[in-house]
Amino acid sequence: MKKILGAIIVISVLLIAYLTLWPVPIKPVQWIPPVSTGYTGPHAVNTRLASLKIISLGNEEGPEQIAIGLDGKLYTTVASRKILRMNQDGTNQEVFAKTSGRVLGFDFDSRGNMIAADVDNGLISISPDKKVTVLSNEVNGDPIRFADAVAIAKSGKVYFSDATTRFAPKDWGGTFEASMLDIMEQQSTGRILEYDPAIKKTRIVAKGFSFANGVALSTDEQWLFVNETGKYRIWKISVHARDLNISSPNESAKIFFENLPGYPDNLMRGTDGKIWVGLVKPRSPALDKMTITTTPFLRKLTARLPHFLWPVPKPYGHVFAFTEKGKVVADLQDPSGTYPETTGVTETADKLYIQSLHAKGIGWLPK
Repeated sequence: MKKILGAIIVISVLLIAYLTLWPVPIKPVQWIPPVSTGYTGPHAVNTRLASLKIISLGNEEGPEQIAIGLDGKLYTTVASRKILRMNQDGTNQEVFAKTSGRVLGFDFDSRGNMIAADVDNGLISISPDKKVTVLSNEVNGDPIRFADAVAIAKSGKVYFSDATTRFAPKDWGGTFEASMLDIMEQQSTGRILEYDPAIKKTRIVAKGFSFANGVALSTDEQWLFVNETGKYRIWKISVHARDLNISSPNESAKIFFENLPGYPDNLMRGTDGKIWVGLVKPRSPALDKMTITTTPFLRKLTARLPHFLWPVPKPYGHVFAFTEKGKVVADLQDPSGTYPETTGVTETADKLYIQSLHAKGIGWLPK
């Protein structure tokens, strides 16, 4: 009995020492989030997303973004690092390309090249004949660590997000793990970049985002709408801003939506001037409480736990659309979260395609 008790004491001491002393990658800072208003107002609970139809992707998963190419085909990126191409009804699926990194956001330029955010390689171009070219993997000598979302202006300039300069997915177990570390830390190192193909240069438009994510251009292409995932808000940033730190909002950087009921992910232009946003997860009371605490101890302790014990919010399907005047004009939810991690919406003349970080297929609804 004494031996068993002694063993329990030793194990307990080691466990406490590990949870309190083991080095962790995050350096948490305090952030006081706004008190969540929950699912109210334009985001009142509904089940409009619960009747999704599914296009099977076979053994593939994670259609994180979807877009229609100049050839009329539907393109999507999946977790296996493949880019799939198919008819808009899901038939005739084929592998269009495969990169050495996970492609997240992408768009097509006027020549039909896919301009993509590759988390391992930065901003890349994939030509119609499948040639892959790295356009930008650094800015001012600093590596692009987490290329995430892409929007292309008529001028050819590419606006894209570098979600965090702290946690590259290739170093921390993948995109989800790296994003969780960044949001727990709240150092706000995300940035929005501009790549000018005419001079082949990349510059910083704005910085200071807690996980910079989805990017969409305004109709007149003078503004960028930007999702700040870690602080539940959407910004409106001037395309003419230069190295702007959003910690001091001004005429070039305005909070457009704040205190959202979930973590905003992708931004996609829809029809009739609307913009769609996907809320990949609902708010997490546990994470909110951890950011309020005046000591970083709790978040450091959490980072030491196995990933399955991290305070990951429950599944909850949620997408909504807004106008450039800030009015929510559509809101679709599935409280059951059957279709997981809704990252965004691709709207065509007759369908809404729902994007997902981990789903086994492409969700869609008839318009």
